Amino acid sequence: MTDVVGKLWGYAHSLRHDGVDYGDYIEQLTYLLFLKMADEQGVELPNGTDWPHLRRQSGTELVDAYQDALRTLGKQQGILGDIFSGAQNRLAKPATLSRLIKAIDETEWTSLDVDVKAAAFEGLLEKSAAEGKKGAGQYFTPRPLIRTMVRLVQPDPRVHKQFGICDPACGTGGFLVAAYEWLKDQTGGALDRETAKRVRTSTYFGQELVERPRRLALMNMYLHQVEPHITIGDSLYEAPSHQRYDVVLTNPPFGNRGANQVPVRDDFTIETANKQLNFLQHVLTILKPGGRAAAVVPDNVLFADKAGEVFEILMEDADVHTVLRCPRGAFNPYTPGTKTNVIFFTKGRPTRKVWVYDARANVPAITKKSRPLTDAHFAEFERCYGADPNGQATRRESDSSDDRWRVFGIEDVKARDYKIDSFKWLRDDELDDAGGLGDPAELLSEAANELQLAVTRLADLQKLLGSEVDA
Repeated sequence: MTDVVGKLWGYAHSLRHDGVDYGDYIEQLTYLLFLKMADEQGVELPNGTDWPHLRRQSGTELVDAYQDALRTLGKQQGILGDIFSGAQNRLAKPATLSRLIKAIDETEWTSLDVDVKAAAFEGLLEKSAAEGKKGAGQYFTPRPLIRTMVRLVQPDPRVHKQFGICDPACGTGGFLVAAYEWLKDQTGGALDRETAKRVRTSTYFGQELVERPRRLALMNMYLHQVEPHITIGDSLYEAPSHQRYDVVLTNPPFGNRGANQVPVRDDFTIETANKQLNFLQHVLTILKPGGRAAAVVPDNVLFADKAGEVFEILMEDADVHTVLRCPRGAFNPYTPGTKTNVIFFTKGRPTRKVWVYDARANVPAITKKSRPLTDAHFAEFERCYGADPNGQATRRESDSSDDRWRVFGIEDVKARDYKIDSFKWLRDDELDDAGGLGDPAELLSEAANELQLAVTRLADLQKLLGSEVDA
């Protein structure tokens, strides 16, 4: 698989000289892989759009035929129209397009296992994200973290016929793909005909703000022979549909871009311009009663302005039973410096206690090459979490040999004004090592966050003292 990815990626570098950026290349590769596999599988496509027709063309006729094929496919019904809607040819030079077609044609894609085909696609996406670095994290979540979240939440559509799984910020579809792969692992791919059809056509849902990652998500799922329902739209600023889901798995975009306006939504109890806090409110809305969620959030969401108010509401309406504090650099190289957490909760019962696992303190920072993020980083956490997807397994603090696993009652949480970030009990030797302190900008950001938290606590203390004096 490394050879296949390396071969296809090798063309990306040469295409840069033709003015084709990595994102455009991945998009064009998406279209061409689709057409090649459709031909291998005997899927009938409209006249003039199939792989053999393109392969027979040359020169300017090839460029014209490819553009006509994209235009025709974009007008089709169903997943064909979804994938090719608005598709345009970015490979203007006939020699470039011909070279790419020949490269794809040399591999019999459907003779490979479907997971291997998907692995090739995922490998290209990862390389594209790594090259782009800044901003790529909004589309790409580290696969070891995704796999851990999916294994713990157990998104099993066999439970009932209306079971739905959603990612309201789906990017390129990593969570949806992992949820389906988890199901295949559980069943060995053996499902009765009715269940298999339902899983394939009416189980996986998503929403994405940007057209390109949404298109890639559709192709990503297609490579797994699944037809998801992924809409284009803004999950926060548009009213949600009436559909509700049994499982939500998501990594909302980090940062504050586009977050300077408070959404006007009746279902948002707390008004705030903080995108991540609003995403938590959105997830609470779209979950069915009894539904469960796992959401990635940056550190500042746990203590930002209005964070306490949002978590108070969240803990009244849902059981926020588990918080995972991820290792530093978990998102390297996509969003370096961002410290992240995963919040696990179940809608429909109030929070009584919160278990926190610290996978960060005294863990060397993650790097892309020398210290990559692996499943081993979360192995003990998964054992501590237990087999119950709603966090109700028997748990003991002694389940962690390094004292990384602690439980806090709801009264403790209230005493901290619902600021979960304040629950830290391990001395972090990494912070005592001046040589390993990391990027100065990251340190300034962390200091500013700590200062903000301290100011909030002082203001609360001042209010308390003032009320005592008045009394």
